[in-house]
Amino acid sequence: MADIKTDPKLLETLVCPQTRSTLGYDAEKQELVSKAAGLAFPIRNGIPVMLIDEARRLEG
Repeated sequence: MADIKTDPKLLETLVCPQTRSTLGYDAEKQELVSKAAGLAFPIRNGIPVMLIDEARRLEG
């Protein structure tokens, strides 16, 4: 299975489930970040969890 940090095309295909905008990758926190929605989606065991209820709200 492809990994986000080694496969940039995988990151390009994923979008925010709330805004449909592109996502950024935070390697340190292992999250996909939607600045448009103010949400960070966790990556668990290499699998992005793209559920709004599981996302962390960004501060600021």
